[in-house]
Amino acid sequence: MSNGRVLISTHDLPTAGALRTRFEVVGYDTDLVTPSERLTDSDAPTVLIVTGVDEDGSSALGTQAKSEYRLPVFAVTDDDGFRVRHPDFDEIFPTGGDLDDIVLLGRRAIERQRLRALTGIVGQTDAMRQVLERVVQIAPVTSTVLVTGESGTGKELVARGIHALSPRRHKPFIAVNVAALSETLLESELFGHEKGAFTGAIDSRKGLFELADGGTIFLDEIGEMPLTTQTKLLRVLEQREFHRVGGESSIKVDVRIVAATNQDLRQLVAIGDFRRDLYFRLNVLGIELPALRERRADIPLLVEQFVRDVSDRNERAFPGISPEAMQILIDYSWPGNIRELRNLVESMVVLAPGRVIRPEDIPEEVRGGGVALLPVAIPRGGGTGEGEGRVSNLRPELEFVFRTLVELRVDMDDLRREFDAYRGDMTGREPSDTLLGSVGSGEIAIPASIEIPAYVPGEDAPLSEEPEDDVVVYRRGMTIDDMERAAIEAALQDVEGNRRKAAELLGIGERTLYRKISRYGLDT
Repeated sequence: MSNGRVLISTHDLPTAGALRTRFEVVGYDTDLVTPSERLTDSDAPTVLIVTGVDEDGSSALGTQAKSEYRLPVFAVTDDDGFRVRHPDFDEIFPTGGDLDDIVLLGRRAIERQRLRALTGIVGQTDAMRQVLERVVQIAPVTSTVLVTGESGTGKELVARGIHALSPRRHKPFIAVNVAALSETLLESELFGHEKGAFTGAIDSRKGLFELADGGTIFLDEIGEMPLTTQTKLLRVLEQREFHRVGGESSIKVDVRIVAATNQDLRQLVAIGDFRRDLYFRLNVLGIELPALRERRADIPLLVEQFVRDVSDRNERAFPGISPEAMQILIDYSWPGNIRELRNLVESMVVLAPGRVIRPEDIPEEVRGGGVALLPVAIPRGGGTGEGEGRVSNLRPELEFVFRTLVELRVDMDDLRREFDAYRGDMTGREPSDTLLGSVGSGEIAIPASIEIPAYVPGEDAPLSEEPEDDVVVYRRGMTIDDMERAAIEAALQDVEGNRRKAAELLGIGERTLYRKISRYGLDT
């Protein structure tokens, strides 16, 4: 049975023949195509390997494969300028190199294509290629997997992909949303119950772990799992056995667990809401999904895929999206990630005005950029111990405020430590030491190499004289802010505008320096 299909161009016939043999040995169908041929729909999905370049230094085959079919394309050439002319090619190998490397990377590319076809995962950016590569590596083994990422990034699709490429693919895949079930119901759903275990238990019932025996169980929002249930889950991970609710006998299962969360489990461990031992048992293999704003180049591909899906499902023709409207979608921050994009595309397809979508047809909150809330994992309240009394269920609008306040506190703590160090070291300071002065709500350190001449009452500094480049001159009427600005200007001039070095010279943090540069308008 074939594992996939590879097309190889005949630019270099000996190389093409050798590659064909190697790919067939590892189970792939191969076809040779001449440089003048054009690919058809029957050629996809596959991998194209171009064994040379056309007479004009280009590659018509590779360009068509990329633009029309978005196939993985490899090239074998010693042309140094080929990468510049074809930056979208996946790999470029030197002529006469190790053909086994081409076969290895070709196999990985085919597996990524297969994974996309099985799960619907769309993405050509480096971030998504790394995710798909990770899934291909992880799928064949039985280790537990922890998938992390913001809400709406496609964590369940990744879990389904792991199952689809694994030896368990012919066994059940069961997905459970932990956050959607109460504590009592969650235990019963996962582990089952015996007759009479609780009110309403009129008969024995198998849990999802029993039903998933031999397959994969996907535990979404694992960070919301109650501590008592976490203890039972840990036993399943360690002993591969559990007890039904109200049961006395152990039940053995062979289940692979894929867990997912949009929270920082390490933070939950620190505050006592998540078991440390369970975290380490879950995080054997990890996959982190990027937010949509971190892979903007994939947005046109996602829009195209969603348009196709929604149009087919609703039997509606869609005239398309103008380049200006597409650019708005690319520039938007997408706090809801792929789920938000899909919902918007569906509304555009259903409510299409009968013409190409233009910028004015896009909702105002998207067209205007919206308010990009920073998705911060806020610890939930409840439970006992260290986590008792915390604010729970904060609105998403407060998450950005929370993170901002934390960062501001860190800044002030840094400034306070600098000032305390200065205050405790004023006695016996050497002339070469850094001078520290309080400015506004923060502090600034002025190196001794930037002199501040002593001011004598009644004597004005001659305003007609220009100060030396490395001297900050105090004149009557100058405020502390004026001196601070002058010190920053002198430091920046001394290091030729290098802000990192200027911060070191002034003895303050880079973030503090950037804030003061903006405050005084020195970044213009």
